[in-house]
Amino acid sequence: MITIKDVEHVAKLARLELTEEEKELYTKQLGDVLKYVDQMNEVDTTNVKPMSHAVDFVNVMREDKVVYEQTKEELMANAPDEENGFFKVPKIN
Repeated sequence: MITIKDVEHVAKLARLELTEEEKELYTKQLGDVLKYVDQMNEVDTTNVKPMSHAVDFVNVMREDKVVYEQTKEELMANAPDEENGFFKVPKIN
C-alpha cells in the first residue's frame, strides 16, 4: 500500500514540489499500478520461456567487402592544411 509519505519521499528524491492534491492523486495512481502488478504476478508462467524481446527476429548479416579504398595521399589532397602527414586544424579553446 502506497502512502502519502511514500509519495513525498519519492518527490523529495526527484526534487519535485507537489501540492497536497498532487500527493493524493499520485498516491492513488501508484497504488493502482501496484495492484495491477500484483494481479500480473498471479499469472502462472511455469512453462513460459524467458525472452528478451516480444518478437523473435534474426539479424541479417552480410560479409563486409571493401569496394574502394582511398590512399593516404588522396585523402590528404582534400586537406586545407597539413603538417607531418596529418590534417592541421585551428586550435580549439
